[in-house]
Amino acid sequence: MPSPFRVALIGYGFVGQTFHGPLLGSIPGLSLELVASRDAARVQTDLPGVRVTADYRAAVQDPAIDLVVIASPNQTHAPLASAALAAGKHVVVDKPFTVTPAEAEQAGRLLSVFQNRRWDSDFLGLQAVLASGALGELTSLESRIERFRPEVRTRWREAALPGSGLWLDLGPHLLDQALCLFGLPERLQAQLVRQRAGALTDDWFQVQLDYGTRQVTLRAGMLAAGGVPRFLAQGTAGSWIKQGADRQEDALKAGVRPGGPDWGQDPDSGWLITGDGECQALPTPAGDHRRYYLALVEALAGRAANPVPPAQACALMALLEAAQRSSAEGRALLPELTAAERASY
Repeated sequence: MPSPFRVALIGYGFVGQTFHGPLLGSIPGLSLELVASRDAARVQTDLPGVRVTADYRAAVQDPAIDLVVIASPNQTHAPLASAALAAGKHVVVDKPFTVTPAEAEQAGRLLSVFQNRRWDSDFLGLQAVLASGALGELTSLESRIERFRPEVRTRWREAALPGSGLWLDLGPHLLDQALCLFGLPERLQAQLVRQRAGALTDDWFQVQLDYGTRQVTLRAGMLAAGGVPRFLAQGTAGSWIKQGADRQEDALKAGVRPGGPDWGQDPDSGWLITGDGECQALPTPAGDHRRYYLALVEALAGRAANPVPPAQACALMALLEAAQRSSAEGRALLPELTAAERASY
């Protein structure tokens, strides 16, 4: 049996504690050895026996570590990832991604981006219904994550800081899912808005991706009491509606261990509505965010491709930035991409 890859997790805030810590601990072939955090007590309560340091720079350069997972605030991603690559480490960066593929190539190490929502139950259900052909030719897709959180919270994601705001929080997920399905759009137009009293950064967005006869709308907000459908897909032969969202995040927050009985199960079916009005409940496939890290282990061992390569992440970042410019300038934009970025999705 080969030795597991030794992992350092950088950052133990919401994302590090809720997602990366439990997921890393559930993956054969990975061993979480070190966490960089200023709250050692919280880490040791959750992960007894794991080393803790408050020195992020020392953690990414630790000689006993093979893989560095960066889940710190967005504005720290680039310097920490660069330092880890320079120290000869493989690197996983939580979205959004801010490192160039050339840095990884020069270091000769694997560089990947954590896009766990490719393995959400609702998205897997959407992929399944599109693959079935039941909708005919898809003409429009609405993809939404809307919540009711009327109070602005004191946290870096809602502060006036580089890398903050709802677009850079949820936009990378919604945009990546659309690119996985349809590739790069011809152009995009965005509205990024502050809606709540006291908001310091965008807390609502709507981004239109133009694929000609196929139109894709991405939307998220903080003032949607009662919720909205997660997906609405319409085609020439019918429509599909998925109301409830994937439940893995809720399970992780409740302390459920990934991979246990019923992990990722989603009892909320999608509904297929045909042109003549017939409705059919379609069971939703189970989601499983572990599949990202399972694929990563295969890539580290040289048995499979990188699950989310840097060229995809750079194309995604170009579109995220184009949306910010589109909103500021009030016009549709054609994203500027390299040939490698265009070929990545």
